Amino acid sequence: MKALLLVGIGGGIGSIMRYLTTVLISRYSSSLFPWATYSANLLGCLLIGLFIGILERQQVLSSDLKLLLITGFCGGYTTFSAFANENMTLIQSGHTFTALLYIAVSVLSGILAVYGGMLIAKSI
Repeated sequence: MKALLLVGIGGGIGSIMRYLTTVLISRYSSSLFPWATYSANLLGCLLIGLFIGILERQQVLSSDLKLLLITGFCGGYTTFSAFANENMTLIQSGHTFTALLYIAVSVLSGILAVYGGMLIAKSI
């Protein structure tokens, strides 16, 4: 029961932050490229790398923090289902190149962001 509460609290906060990210980025972008989802996914990758790196560096073995921050918060914040849906929409509307670019850039920069988060965690 405790694990469910930790994941739920983290996920709720992550979902709220995801919504606020969309609101903020949508104010400044009106392009075809889905910048809000891309930004949330990239920041989520950076944060998961940072959280993992800090927890490992501090030798925190607490599964509670992992459930709250990684499974809950990052799971609620990142938006892979929205990412998949946006790509399907782009493909169905004839923007296949934009979809392929979005997929490639998201995957590569996401991996780099996780690595970056881990590097940042090592330096603090």
